[in-house]
Amino acid sequence: MRGGGGPPELGDMSRLPRYPGRGGGRRRSDRRALLVALVSSIAIFGLVGWLIVTSPGWNLVQQSFFNPKYIGTSWPRQVAAIAVNVQLFLIAEACILPLALFIAVLRSLPGPVFFPVRAMAVIYTDFFRGVPSVLVIFILGFGIPALGIDWLPIDPFFWGVVTLILVYSAYVSEVYRAGIESVHPSQAAAARSLGLTYLQAMRYVVIPQAVRRVIPPLLNDFIGLQKDTAFVSFIGVIEVFRQAQIDESASFNFTPYLVTAALFLVLTVPLIHVTDWLVARDRRRQVAGGTA
Repeated sequence: MRGGGGPPELGDMSRLPRYPGRGGGRRRSDRRALLVALVSSIAIFGLVGWLIVTSPGWNLVQQSFFNPKYIGTSWPRQVAAIAVNVQLFLIAEACILPLALFIAVLRSLPGPVFFPVRAMAVIYTDFFRGVPSVLVIFILGFGIPALGIDWLPIDPFFWGVVTLILVYSAYVSEVYRAGIESVHPSQAAAARSLGLTYLQAMRYVVIPQAVRRVIPPLLNDFIGLQKDTAFVSFIGVIEVFRQAQIDESASFNFTPYLVTAALFLVLTVPLIHVTDWLVARDRRRQVAGGTA
């Protein structure tokens, strides 16, 4: 159809209405948003920095906490000392993961016959989640060796690891339990209908799904564990925080503590971003599954 005001023919694309492309507009909007974010960040951080450096006590704070001389002298010793923190973290984490899963399974056992087992698991988690970690470290690190039992070790490193395992197993077991309870009961029922026992259904059906769901909160607990390795300094372990205390006592300067904070950031910030990425990925999967 050619004449009049009729619609264009199917092959005559030149007569179709034209609309401005959306890609260019979105790119300009993104650039504008990035520019606004950059300018606002520079303004805010610049203002905070100006308030700090123009404060009356800035010179004293700079000499006490940001002294380049003491950064250069303390960081080699602290880098060597933080290896102890990494050892504490790795040993404790390797024990926490299976122990916490075992406790979570005990709390999930059904039936009245297992009530004493569930009660013991509840008492364990409530106690070690309720008592501050520092107190547990003092009680175990100083109290147990004082008993004088020959076959018990007195090494503070050992009792520091035991404390971290006991405390964080209570926290991680609750994360596992939340993951187990998030799996729909029909999954276990279907497994039982196929002839699997309760423990087999937990092992092959429920627990794999639960563990996948709780990986982000588990990583958050790993971050907390890495930071709490500094508590073992209270019972005499020479790790990075204790080394900073030694350096500060020798120089009467607090700069070694700043070096310690920077080293912990180097260890924990990558894990923090991995956790955030996993959380965002799970959220995208849930949104995609809901819209499918």
